[in-house]
Amino acid sequence: MLHEAITNKIIRGFYNVYNTLGFGFLEKVYERALFHELTSMGLRVEKQKPIKVKYKGNEVGDYFADLIVEDSVIVELKAAEGLVEEHELQLINYLKATNIEVGLLLNFGRSATIKRKIFNNELKNNP
Repeated sequence: MLHEAITNKIIRGFYNVYNTLGFGFLEKVYERALFHELTSMGLRVEKQKPIKVKYKGNEVGDYFADLIVEDSVIVELKAAEGLVEEHELQLINYLKATNIEVGLLLNFGRSATIKRKIFNNELKNNP
């Protein structure tokens, strides 16, 4: 599996944070806690990294990825009752707009939820 060692560490960090904080905090709290957890594992992590969206060579928008780990995995965090299709599509769009192929959608909801998404670079149309 692509970037399995990194995603396994991220998932372990996610469960460490979830088991400590539980459900009910804002996404920002979980983002800061997971950032701390992952960096303490020795991973290189960037918070709120801007992602430029281009259309026919023109910049048309910005997204901000919650976390990017080792320049290889985009981590999108939610603190919602449950995940919906729009959450997954948001992560896929982040993957489409970058050269990163692996994304994790982590929900700190009533029950911990993880979705892994892959969008191969060969399928991308990055002008």
